[in-house]
Amino acid sequence: MNDHALKQAVVQALAMAATELPSDVIDALRRAEAAEEAELARGQLDAILRNVEIARKQGLPICQDTGIQTFFIEAGIGSPHLGRLHAVLTDAVAEATFSIPVRPNTVDPFTGKNPGDNLGRFMPYVNWELVPGDEISVTAFPKGGGSENCCAFKMLLPGAGIKGVKQAIVDHVVSCSGRPCPPTVVGVGIGGVVDQTMKMAKRAVLRGVGVRHAEPVVAELEEELLELINMSGVGPMGVGGRTTALDVHVEYTFRHPASLPVAILIQCWADRRATVHIAADGSIEVTSP
Repeated sequence: MNDHALKQAVVQALAMAATELPSDVIDALRRAEAAEEAELARGQLDAILRNVEIARKQGLPICQDTGIQTFFIEAGIGSPHLGRLHAVLTDAVAEATFSIPVRPNTVDPFTGKNPGDNLGRFMPYVNWELVPGDEISVTAFPKGGGSENCCAFKMLLPGAGIKGVKQAIVDHVVSCSGRPCPPTVVGVGIGGVVDQTMKMAKRAVLRGVGVRHAEPVVAELEEELLELINMSGVGPMGVGGRTTALDVHVEYTFRHPASLPVAILIQCWADRRATVHIAADGSIEVTSP
């Protein structure tokens, strides 16, 4: 495997993420449309699904906001390709900006200057997780500004317990109303330290819509939160209706006795993602759920 082949695979994944909504999300949107009784809400879901089909057929971005280019990497510590990966990802993002194209979305927070290629200090954002083995999985996860603006971190008092956690999550999601372009996918992180909690919440969204946590107590919490959020009546694009969220995914770790951190990560209906698999022998496969 050479760097050019890997770069082109990453560009392909970025194009797939920008233009093709994963099948699990499409299926969830179709179920929501079939179940929706309110005409206005059903019309919003129909418009979303027609938009998705046009984007796929014409190879156009699903949304004009193609997001901050973000990568989640599970890197086998025995892989011979680790050392070159970050530079390849950076080059791929710059090329994809013009070849797909995707909107240049990175700006200097001090000057407002946009470099025009989705790069910049610490951009693209790359989250690494070292795992056993010799294979690498790179998931492209473009995250739009509207949904990112509705993400939140809350430090609860430990005495609030899980009841307080549920209240905080539901209250926050409902308070966002139509701003994050619902129906959304909500990722939740519970426990840990601040940065860890937020990363757990964002990683949770990578799980396919409808895929429950392996632990029954957490899976039950996901189902309960989904039901509570959808009882709010916010509905698709905030116009009212039965479906405010397509799913809720929860991850957790142990916490400090004095802290109860909760992260709420909201992803819009355009839950875009695609993955590049790199085997130890250099073979590459690009997939979308």
